[in-house]
Formats: sequence, structure tokens, C-alpha cells
Amino acid sequence: MLSQWLQHIEFTYPWVLGFLFLVPVLIFEYARRNKRAQASMLITTTHFIEDTKSIKTSLLHFPFVLRCFAFVCLIVAAAMPRLKYTEEQTTGEGIDLVLCFDISGSMTEQDFQPNRLEAAKAVAEQFVQRRPGDRIGIVIFSSLSFTLCPITTDHHAVLVQIQNIQSGYLQEEGTAIGSGLATSVDRLRTSKSKSKVVILLTDGVDVGGSVPPDLARQMAQKYSVKVYTIGIGSEREINEVVESPLGQITQKRKLEFNEGLLKDLAYNTGGQYFHATDNDALQKIYASINQLEKTKIKLTTYNRYTNEFLPWLLAGIGLLLIETLLRYTAFRKFP
Repeated sequence: MLSQWLQHIEFTYPWVLGFLFLVPVLIFEYARRNKRAQASMLITTTHFIEDTKSIKTSLLHFPFVLRCFAFVCLIVAAAMPRLKYTEEQTTGEGIDLVLCFDISGSMTEQDFQPNRLEAAKAVAEQFVQRRPGDRIGIVIFSSLSFTLCPITTDHHAVLVQIQNIQSGYLQEEGTAIGSGLATSVDRLRTSKSKSKVVILLTDGVDVGGSVPPDLARQMAQKYSVKVYTIGIGSEREINEVVESPLGQITQKRKLEFNEGLLKDLAYNTGGQYFHATDNDALQKIYASINQLEKTKIKLTTYNRYTNEFLPWLLAGIGLLLIETLLRYTAFRKFP
């Protein structure tokens, strides 16, 4: 909470804070005077009163400490601290966009770091942060499809939902690309935006579902939804540890990848197909889509300030009053 307050605090007259350097000077002068006031000759016969120290003598310097804190508070108050709140208002028309994630078991392959799905999530988060004027939604699919987040301008909610995506979230295993795309198109069907886009990310191995990919493509064409497809992974062999009657053994397994389907979905809806073979390539693909789907958005920034000097002023005055009261009562010096 304190760190958040410090991030938003600023001072109207920051040069006043330079007077804080007087505090060490006051402390030095106080220590010098206190030392001079002590007796210059020690009398050995007074050693027996060493154990007679009272609370008053132990707290002898307490009023001065209060005075120093009061001085600090008054200087901070004079610098006029204020909290700054920045608000941004967007004008212009963004696009309506759905991020469609394959969360099937094959998306946990580790040819990306740490795996395909986690790499896709990390890059998607960066993409969302670069699209301040868009309405964005999230659809996930395996053998079933599900709208994780409807299209919204609340990008914080979108980012939270992206972070929560996990393989196996829908329990049913499989990869129904057609169902995932159909659900994404349905989210955009009633949109009034001039530009409607689906970014579908999968390993491209379709095993069927309630909606065939051809029908989902026709839906996208009917509702003028542009589909960008990202094929993640490659057709290569990896070493995989499997259980056998003889124990764990390592065998070769070919990573399946069907880019023909993804090319068909993209090219027949006015989008583009991309192939990502590693984390860097995936980042470049999202950067390319970000450039292809540019929108004219004007951001207007408003700064709102709340003065915070009053608590410091009251604290300074209060400490001075307490210090004065103690100095003329409990810590009063008699001649």
C-alpha cells in the first residue's frame, strides 16, 4: 500500500524538501550543546547514584525527537504533496477481436519454452496491452469450446482470464478447431464494428467436433469475420519417455501438424496464416498482426490531483504541541 502511494505521489513545490537537510544540522547542534552542558569534572563519590535513573532521565531527549519529527512533517506539508490519478479516454473506432486458444493436451508439448500453451499466453498478454482501443474476448477449445471472456473493453479482465488458461480446463480431450472457430464467430456475429477479427492459435490437428471446420469457415465468411490462424509447432521428432513392461524407456515420436487446414481457414476469410516454430517467431507473428489490424485511436489523458498536505500539517502541529506540553510539564527544568 505504501509503495502504491509513493508511485502516485508528487510535490507541487519539491524544492521545499531541500530544507530537510536542516534536520541533521539541528541534531548536531543539539548534541553539541548537550555535551557542553555536562559537567567537565567527574566526582568518584557519586558512583552510588548510577542505579537511580528514572523514566524522566531515560526519556530526556524525547521532546527534541518530537520536535525533529514535527519539523519534518511541516516541511513535507509545505512542499504540498498530492496524489496524481491519470485517466485515459479513447476516441475513434477500434476493432472487435477474439483470441481463440487451443488448450488440448498436444498444446503442452515442450518444443516451446516452457510449453506451447504458456508461450502463447505470454505473447497474447503483450498483444492485448498494445490494443488499447479494441474490444477483446477469449474463447478456448479442446474437443469442446467455451467462451472464457466475452468481448469487452476491460483489458484487465481479459489479461486475468488469459493468465488463468490451463490445459485440461474443459476436461474433454481432443482438438475441435471447427467448434472453437464457430464459437469465436458467434461472439462477433452481432458486432457493429467495421472490423471483426479472430486470432486462432492451435497445433492444427483437428479430430472433429460438433461443428466441422468447413461450416465454421462459412460462418466467418457470412458475418465478415477475418480469421488469422497461427500454427504452433512443427512436424519433427522428439524424444519422449514412456512406460513399458521393462520400465521407463525413451522413444522417438513425431509431432503432428496440419497447416493445410489453417491456411484454408485464413485465406478464405481474408486473413493470413502464420507458422510459429519457437517463442521468438510467435512474438513476431503477433507483432505482424498488430500492424496489419491497425486502427485510428486517439488517447486523451486527464490528470486529477488530490491534495495530501493536511495530514502532514496536522501531524506537525500536533507533535509541536505535545513537545511544548512535555517541555513545560514533565520535562520542565528548574533553575
